[in-house]
Amino acid sequence: MDDGTAIKVENVSKKYCKSLKRSMLYGVKDIGRNTFGLSSHSDRLRNGEFWAVDDISFEVKKGETLGIIGPNGSGKTTLLKMLNGIFWPDKGKITMKGEVGALIEIGAGFHPLLTGRENIYINAAILGMNKKYVDEKFEDIIKFADIGDFIDTPVKFYSSGMFVRLGFAVAVHCEPDILLVDEVLAVGDTSFINKCYKRLHEIKSDKNAAILIVSHNLYILERFCDKGIFINHGKNTSYGEIHKVIGDYQVVIHQLMKNQESIAAPLLEESCTKDVKITNVKLLTQDGIEKKVFNFRDTLRIKIEYESKDIIHNPQFQILLWSYDGKLISAFGPHLDNLKISNIDKGQGVAECCIEKLPLLANRYYITVGMYDKTRTITLDYWAADTHPELSFGILPNLVSTTMGQMASICHFDSRWLIDGKQLDRT
Repeated sequence: MDDGTAIKVENVSKKYCKSLKRSMLYGVKDIGRNTFGLSSHSDRLRNGEFWAVDDISFEVKKGETLGIIGPNGSGKTTLLKMLNGIFWPDKGKITMKGEVGALIEIGAGFHPLLTGRENIYINAAILGMNKKYVDEKFEDIIKFADIGDFIDTPVKFYSSGMFVRLGFAVAVHCEPDILLVDEVLAVGDTSFINKCYKRLHEIKSDKNAAILIVSHNLYILERFCDKGIFINHGKNTSYGEIHKVIGDYQVVIHQLMKNQESIAAPLLEESCTKDVKITNVKLLTQDGIEKKVFNFRDTLRIKIEYESKDIIHNPQFQILLWSYDGKLISAFGPHLDNLKISNIDKGQGVAECCIEKLPLLANRYYITVGMYDKTRTITLDYWAADTHPELSFGILPNLVSTTMGQMASICHFDSRWLIDGKQLDRT
């Protein structure tokens, strides 16, 4: 690999056995066959076995970052552990060129009764750093971890966030040629996560390191990675430029969500009394123009048209706002703002929710709309996005979302800033 390729994975597969007893039996047989110079047949599936990783191929060059995407249980961590040499593949070939650092099991080797200071040396030794090198980097590690006087406290008293801080601080100072990062930054405040990704960017640019990162955060992957691979049920579903891979992943996840909603929607419809029927839902601009794509800071008016068979006393409306990947962002309803609807009359009517200055950044979103009785235990009518595609809308990219860097999120909230007690003015 003299073309600048740091990692090359060729048709790699790894299998596991569902039964522990059977797995141990297979292990004994394999050892026996290998002892007598016979093949262990590791390239075949035996009774009770399955492929956790199945025929995966990709390569990463120096200075590139590859994002690994996939649902839980798809084989992402197994792949990283094979790259780190913890497991051997049953089929295929892995070639790694350069020193490898891994952030898979943060804090592996930490002794709970020893202090943070003592554990830095232990953990660094596990990662291949000698004492002289750690002595030179020690103050940088402590500064990065930012756990103050707790550095001399036994780590068994650390919170999960402090534990991750110290483990990550040690790991990122080993300065490898290849860095493997599992989903290790789910714990920690936003400031620390920003600092971690800034450090990863420095390793990538200054060291010209190849980085593989597993994460469910598509916003980070989209801004931090050059390429991506989408693994589903152990197989390579999509590989290439990161934006394409994320798009392919979202299509699969969205279809899965639609399938789940299609199961739930009939149950909701069957439980609806239909005393009130939602006849239409429109997404409007501030001027009342129906649109499917909005801009950041636009006003969104959600117009619910309904028809009632009789007078309904104290009804409740509720709108749920979801991101495209199924995360609940917010809920809207008169009851949430301590507003009361006395009743709605028989016949046709309109309810409208107005959301001013949308804080949403560029992405795809959808809503669900429900009408309930005053106790909110009886569903009068309900609209879901799988049966009503008109409930989805998009937000166009804007200056805020394109300048937020690697940590761009779903929403942007207004805030006030004061310097020396004086509020800063808007430019």
